[in-house]
Amino acid sequence: MGDHVRAVWESVQKVRTGQPLVHNITNYVVMNTTANALLALGAAPAMVHAAEEVEEFVAIASSLVINIGTLSSPWITAMRLCATRANELEKPWVLDPVGVGATPLRTRVSDQLAQIGPTVIRANASEVLALAAVSSRHTRGVDSTDPSQAAIEPARQLAQTYKCVVVVSGAVDYVTDGDKLLAVRNGHPMMTRVTGLGCTASALVGAFLAVEPDPLVAAAHAMAVIGVAGEIAGARSAGPGSLQMNLLDALYQLDETALARVRIA
Repeated sequence: MGDHVRAVWESVQKVRTGQPLVHNITNYVVMNTTANALLALGAAPAMVHAAEEVEEFVAIASSLVINIGTLSSPWITAMRLCATRANELEKPWVLDPVGVGATPLRTRVSDQLAQIGPTVIRANASEVLALAAVSSRHTRGVDSTDPSQAAIEPARQLAQTYKCVVVVSGAVDYVTDGDKLLAVRNGHPMMTRVTGLGCTASALVGAFLAVEPDPLVAAAHAMAVIGVAGEIAGARSAGPGSLQMNLLDALYQLDETALARVRIA
C-alpha cells in the first residue's frame, strides 16, 4: 500500500511540475468540468475540435483525449484525423466511448476509433461490454447498469485486441493491459450524481499518460487520484452541487497525506 501511495504522489508531482498540455476533443456537457479538473491538478487543458486545426494542435500537445459524448459529423472527422496523427507522432491518447452500444452511430464510431489504436480506453462496464461485442441486455444511454467486475474479462480481451490499456470504471475501477489487472478501490457514491465525472477521469488519464511511460501505471494512478478527491469532496459536501466544487478544491490541495487513502491492488 505504501509503495502505491508514494508512486501516485510522484505522478501527481510530475503533472504539477510538467504541466502537460492535454488536447481534448470532448463533449459539450463536460468541457468546463474537465478543463477545470485538469487545471486544478496542475495540467493545461485545451478544447480543440475543428478538423482544420486538430492535426496541428495535437503536434504541440503532450497527450490527447477523445470523448464521443456529443457526436456530430464534423467532430467525427476531427476525431479520426487527430487520433491518426497522434499515433504518427507517438503521442499517447485516450478513447472514452460514451454510450457505445446505445445507437449504431456510437458503436460504429467507437469501433473505428478503437481500431486506430488508443493508448487507453476508459469506459464504464456496459460500454466495455458493448465495445467488446459482448451481449449486455442493460445498456441504457451513457449510464452503466452492469457492475464493473462483469466487464473484467471483456476488458482483457479488448486490451489484447487493440494492444492498449482498458479501464473499467465503477464502484471498483479495474485497469488491465490484457495481462496484468489492477483494482482501484477509491471513490464516493455521490460521484454518480454529478454529470461528467467519468469524462473527467478520462481527462486525468490523459494528463498522467503525458508524464508516466507505462500506460497501466498512468491509468491506475489517474483513477486513484479522482477517487481520492471524490472521497475528500464527498465528506465535505451536502449534495452533488457542492461535491463538484469540493472535488476541484480536493484536486488542487491534494498532497501525500491525502493520498494515504489510495487503495490499489
